[in-house]
Amino acid sequence: MRNRYRSVLSCNIGRNSASLAIRNFLALIFFAVFCVPAGSQDAPLRPVKVGVYVSEPFVTNQGGAFGGMAIDLWQNVALRLNLASKFVEYPNYNELVKAVSENQVDAGVTNLTITESRAEVVDFTHPWFDAGLRIMTHTDAGNSWGELITNLEDAGHLATYAWIGIVILAATLFLTLFDRRFDQNFPRYWHEGFAESFYHVVSIATTGKSSRKNLFGWIGRIWQAFWLVFGIAVVAYVTSSITSVMTVAHITHNITGIADLQNKSVGVRSGSVSEQIMKERSIATVPFDHLPEAVAALVNNEVAAIVGDSPVLEYYAHKNPQEAIDVVGNVFSPDKYGFAFPRHSDLVKPASIAIISMYENEDIAELKDKYFGPNN
Repeated sequence: MRNRYRSVLSCNIGRNSASLAIRNFLALIFFAVFCVPAGSQDAPLRPVKVGVYVSEPFVTNQGGAFGGMAIDLWQNVALRLNLASKFVEYPNYNELVKAVSENQVDAGVTNLTITESRAEVVDFTHPWFDAGLRIMTHTDAGNSWGELITNLEDAGHLATYAWIGIVILAATLFLTLFDRRFDQNFPRYWHEGFAESFYHVVSIATTGKSSRKNLFGWIGRIWQAFWLVFGIAVVAYVTSSITSVMTVAHITHNITGIADLQNKSVGVRSGSVSEQIMKERSIATVPFDHLPEAVAALVNNEVAAIVGDSPVLEYYAHKNPQEAIDVVGNVFSPDKYGFAFPRHSDLVKPASIAIISMYENEDIAELKDKYFGPNN
C-alpha cells in the first residue's frame, strides 16, 4: 500500500513540475512579445543618408546643425522606424530630387511638393502639409526719385526739360542785357543783374506771374503776356508729364495677382513648382537657389515680384519686418508636401504609416503651431 502511494505521489510531482515549466515558458513568451517596446535601445539602428534642401522654416541650417519643421517631422519618423540619419545638403530642389532618384541618398527631406513629374522618378510618402503659391512684391517699387527720373527719361520728357532749361537761360541772358541798357535802376554788376533776371524768368515759368515794371508801354505788356503764356504752358507740361509717369509706374508696379505678372520678370527658386507654373504661363523667370537671394533682387528692382510657396514667403516676411516687402494676393495652385524616397524603397510604407499616426495623435498639428503659430 505504501509503495502504491509513493508511486502516485511521484507521478503527481512530475506532472506539477512539467506544468510549472510550461507556465514559465508561456510567461516568458508573453513578456517578450507584449512587454518589450518596439524599437528599444538594444535594437540596432539602421543608418540612412538623408538629402535636405534649406528652406525656412521647414529646413534650417545653423552652423551645420539642421532644424525646422520638416527635420523635426523626419526625426519623429526615424525614431519610430529605428533609423540613424546622416544629413547631406543640396543647393536646390532639382539636385535633391536627382540625388534621391539616383539612390545617392535614402530619403529627401524638405518642403517638397508632390508632382506628377517627380512621382515618375521617386516615391512619395503620405502628404504631411497642405500649401500653395503666393506672390511677394516690393512695397517701395516705383516710388523712389531715381526710378522717377529713369521713367521720365524713358518717356522722353527729360530731353524736353533740357530744352526748357536752355530757353530759360537764354531768356535770362537776353533780359539781363536788355535791362542793363534800358533800366537805369538795374544792378550794375553782372552777377547781381543776371541773378535778378533769372529770378524773374523762373518766377514767370513756375507761377505765371511777373513783378517786373513795364518799360515800353503797350509793347511791353504784349511781351509780358507772351511770357505769362509760356510760363503757364511750362508749368502745365511739367505737372502733367510727372503725373502721367507716376501713374504709369503705379499701375506697372501694382501687382495683386498672377494676371499682373505678364510681361514682367519674376523671381523663383530653381527647380521649384513656381518656376514650372510661371513657364507654363509664358512668364519670364529668374531662378535663385535660395529665397534671400531672390528678395535682394526684388528690393533692387532686378525682378518685379517673387512667386513661391505661400508658407515660406509668409514666414520670411514675418521674420524680416525691416524689409520693404509684402505678400499679396490669394493662394493659387494648391499643392501638398511629402518626403521622397528612391523607387520601391522599403521605407515608403512604414514612413507613410508613421505620418498618418502623427496626424491622428496631432503631433503634426503641434509642429505647425510651433513654427507658424496657433492661428496658422
